[in-house]
Amino acid sequence: MSEEISYSALNRESKSLMQELAKSQPKLMQAFQGLHHAVGGGGALESKTKELLSLAISIHGQCHRCISLHVASALSEGATPEEITETIGVAVLMGGGPALMHGLDALKALKELD
Repeated sequence: MSEEISYSALNRESKSLMQELAKSQPKLMQAFQGLHHAVGGGGALESKTKELLSLAISIHGQCHRCISLHVASALSEGATPEEITETIGVAVLMGGGPALMHGLDALKALKELD
């Protein structure tokens, strides 16, 4: 990658762009937020666990914006750096080399956002 990614800046930009999209596509964003709240809240899995799962999927899916948002959300839900790095390990196990490279991005995001 030729450009360095600032995960705190990417996090702010993503939230701002989602707000902008909500202005032109309110039904879409309301439906997405409704799904997020329905799945993300408490249940058999606690919110922290759901954020760690979301992070692993974000790493596997190679989504920098998702990595940024889910590292920040996992931290806010009380995930420790050790839990996040273990989540990176699970993503690498399931996704191989590409997941390792994006797992390194998640580690960078953790260092920046923690």
